[in-house]
Amino acid sequence: MRISHIALFFALLLGAADIATAQDRPASPRGEASTQIGSTDGPWLIVDYGRPILRGRTNPYGSGEEYGSGLNAGAPGWRAGANVSTTLTTETDLGMGGTHVPAGTYTLFIELTSPSQWTLIVSNHKAKSNFRSDEEGLWGSYGYTPDMDVARVPMAVQPLEVMLDQFTIAFMNVSESGGQIGFGWGANMGIASFEVH
Repeated sequence: MRISHIALFFALLLGAADIATAQDRPASPRGEASTQIGSTDGPWLIVDYGRPILRGRTNPYGSGEEYGSGLNAGAPGWRAGANVSTTLTTETDLGMGGTHVPAGTYTLFIELTSPSQWTLIVSNHKAKSNFRSDEEGLWGSYGYTPDMDVARVPMAVQPLEVMLDQFTIAFMNVSESGGQIGFGWGANMGIASFEVH
């Protein structure tokens, strides 16, 4: 009898731990997209970003005059994800939108002008790790100003054949000379090209 009470106690304890773990999970978990250029000793490109989930929404971008404003949430542009500003770290110089982008770490934002007109912004703004932090930088895209832009890259916006439930960034068509970065969510994907210098 005593053994069954102990077993029941541990079963309840494990169940409570599972519930606590699920409740501690962030609403927009962090994600990473990465690729390596060329061989196994080639330079890396890494994007660190928050991955919001649709949770019943069918068009996260909005429509009409309000297009993009819901994702901007009062900021001057979209942080290309959720929470901490999205960052691109490149171990090699790139060409983006006709601009030379030296190796380094940058924040990424997307200007959502219309359903067919998106612009990827590569910025020298630093990313804050926490919105309450006193550290230098931006939380999301709040406080973004274009004077820190390194490159502005027109994006090809394409409809997806499926609804992408969780925001996803992916490297595509990568070769030693360049490739594309795709930003997909809901029924759309915006694609920005880059060249390796």
